[in-house]
Amino acid sequence: MTTVRQPAAAGAFYPADPDQLHKMVQGFLDQAETSGPPPKAIIVPHAGYIYSGPVAASAYARLKQGRDTIRRVVLLGPSHRVGFRGLAVSSADWFVTPLGSIPVDRQAVEQIIDLPFVQVMDQAHSMEHSLEVHLPFLQEVLDRFKLVPVVVGDAEPEEVAEVLERLWGGEETVIVISSDLSHYHDYQTARRMDSATSHAIETLQWEKIGYESACGRAPVNGLLYAARKHALKGSTVDLRNSGDTAGPRDRVVGYGAYVFQ
Repeated sequence: MTTVRQPAAAGAFYPADPDQLHKMVQGFLDQAETSGPPPKAIIVPHAGYIYSGPVAASAYARLKQGRDTIRRVVLLGPSHRVGFRGLAVSSADWFVTPLGSIPVDRQAVEQIIDLPFVQVMDQAHSMEHSLEVHLPFLQEVLDRFKLVPVVVGDAEPEEVAEVLERLWGGEETVIVISSDLSHYHDYQTARRMDSATSHAIETLQWEKIGYESACGRAPVNGLLYAARKHALKGSTVDLRNSGDTAGPRDRVVGYGAYVFQ
């Protein structure tokens, strides 16, 4: 029997109406630079679109060049609602957004499910926004692709990196890591903290990214661990916070967009 993961964040984090959603995402992408070859991996924020959409688009626009070659997206994001050890995959065959359905790469899931720290846990996926908010962007910038959705709980960088290693692939595979940066500091404090985090990301120093640095530090650190092995180079393409986009400046959330090639 085919199983479907229905959207949980539509109408809250992004528009539920397909036309409005399409126009909003394309509006963000139209303002972003698209030069250069498609990256192997990106780190992008996962807040409501009015807050982090323009920042996320600055990395997603770089994937447009891979529209005809990228056929698999390995998407990792942190768990906000369910606490657990390790990494959680879904039993669903499709992930749905207002823009349509995305097939899950079940063969890829089978490649990692034997790892002792990977489990099937639909509860971790059902209400989680950290993966879902990226799907409309992917649907707009890519053509036909399959999805490998993974929610990351309490996991070591080496564990996340082992999952990524098994799914690394070639130019047909892109890795997307979902993470915001600092949370609820004043504007200037957030800028200082997020600048330091960005430097650590660019230089692949996962050891310097702690609890206060990024809510998705577990998947971020796993990518940086793997990026060292593959000699990837990280670059910051956008760094802002909610005080720059759509919120007050007394308590802000940081957003960064990064590409790895």
